[in-house]
Amino acid sequence: MDATLLLDRSAVAATSPKPKPKRPCCSPEPRPIPIPNQNPVDMLLESFLALLDSSTVNLDLALDRILDSSACESDKNDMIGRALRLGSALTEAAMRSTRKRASMHNSVAWALSPDLTIKVFSLLDTQSVCHAAASCSFFRKCAVDPLCYSNIDLTTVVPKVNNMVVSTMIQRAGKVLRSLKLGVVPSSPNSSVGTSQALVYSMRNTTDASGFSWNDKRSRQGKESFILSRSCLAPLIADGGAPGALLRRLHLYNIERMDNTAFGVALSACPSLLDLEIVGLHVELRQTLESVSRHCHLIERLFFESSKTGRDDSLKLPTCNDLVNNCPHLTSLALRGFKLHDFKARVLVKGFRKLKHADFSTSYSITGDFLRNLGGSSLEVLILRDCIHLREMEVSRLLSAILAGRFKHLTHLDISNREGLASDGDWYHRSFTTGFMSLEQVLEERPNLKIVADFPAEGSFLEEQTTSSDMNSDVNSLSLLSSHTSDGLFTSSSDSSYNSDQGSGNEGSPSSSHAIQEESSDEVDYL
Repeated sequence: MDATLLLDRSAVAATSPKPKPKRPCCSPEPRPIPIPNQNPVDMLLESFLALLDSSTVNLDLALDRILDSSACESDKNDMIGRALRLGSALTEAAMRSTRKRASMHNSVAWALSPDLTIKVFSLLDTQSVCHAAASCSFFRKCAVDPLCYSNIDLTTVVPKVNNMVVSTMIQRAGKVLRSLKLGVVPSSPNSSVGTSQALVYSMRNTTDASGFSWNDKRSRQGKESFILSRSCLAPLIADGGAPGALLRRLHLYNIERMDNTAFGVALSACPSLLDLEIVGLHVELRQTLESVSRHCHLIERLFFESSKTGRDDSLKLPTCNDLVNNCPHLTSLALRGFKLHDFKARVLVKGFRKLKHADFSTSYSITGDFLRNLGGSSLEVLILRDCIHLREMEVSRLLSAILAGRFKHLTHLDISNREGLASDGDWYHRSFTTGFMSLEQVLEERPNLKIVADFPAEGSFLEEQTTSSDMNSDVNSLSLLSSHTSDGLFTSSSDSSYNSDQGSGNEGSPSSSHAIQEESSDEVDYL
């Protein structure tokens, strides 16, 4: 019977529902299981961080008890100092960890891969790349790639860059350096590059079209000369000239301390140079062109604006011939503000077979005589703005030659002059009108030609005091240039002087060839 009761109770127990488990009480999350062989410092820091859940009052009381347990005041002060240093160290460690986690987040959230990011950075200007590098660690790692500095532009309106910055950027670029722009640019360089806007030189004052005077530039540069010195281009010749070996573009603006020697050495390390722009450097035209013809045989664009306002008379005829022979790929030539005689300009324009753009703005000695026998040239742009000796008769001859069908490729002509054009008989008599020119007829015949002829409505020409030697030099230069030309105004559009098959007045004559090489170089240097 006992057995029967036991069986019945077991059956009831099997069929009766099991009691539901009781709901556990809320309890704090279990602490992480200590890792075997964990660093004691890690364990201590983990325990210390766990105390932060308690109130700060407990920490204050604990520190007070520790301080009270020490009898020596020096020990108490030392303990407080260590507590402060520990707190500062923990804060710095936490900040580093935050930045690291943020960098990891940026690398995951940033849509572009590092390679594409570097490609984007290579399209930015140098200042933007530096700003991006300062934003996060991921961008900083991408911004140290040499491709980000292949096109370095460190031009500024106010001085901010020194030799150390230039050296750092060039070292980062290394062998991938393709473009380098340095110096102080008072206004946008695009306003003066390849346009008709030029540095305006006159006997009364010297200002550029943006209103920035050369006198202001000299005084300003006297204070800025310590920023960029003559050695700012020295990194180009480092490592056997590797940084400058593949340099394609070099633009330099108003680096006062740059001299002929330092600049010539820099050009010797740039055999692949295609585009050279120089504004406001105290380097001679002759030595610069000699360096270019000696080392930069692939050059296609040369822009050189003098810092001596029409007083650089250093260019010689052999230098022109060497430049023409050694640099046959030149398509754009701008020599602004130099004392450039017509026979030298003729050698340059006729010698460069691929020349499309010629700019001799503010040239002191050009009369326009060099335009003869150039009717068959490939010139597309000719800028003679503010050439103080440009003669009215030569401009008339040029327009007549255009009407006769010569200069077929010419699309832009600038003959503007704030001092007016010089008369053929009296250089002091200036013409401020365009009535003598058949501009309307020329534009009707050549609708694709743009002629810029801006003259003041009325003006008076006041020449500064000049020495008798300067006057004699100018008169002799003019007599040499016009000794073989016909007298009187040009009236026939078929004048043989513009026939491209006929030699000019200074060509083919031994006597004249001997005379033109006796150039005046005793001009007074303002600087």
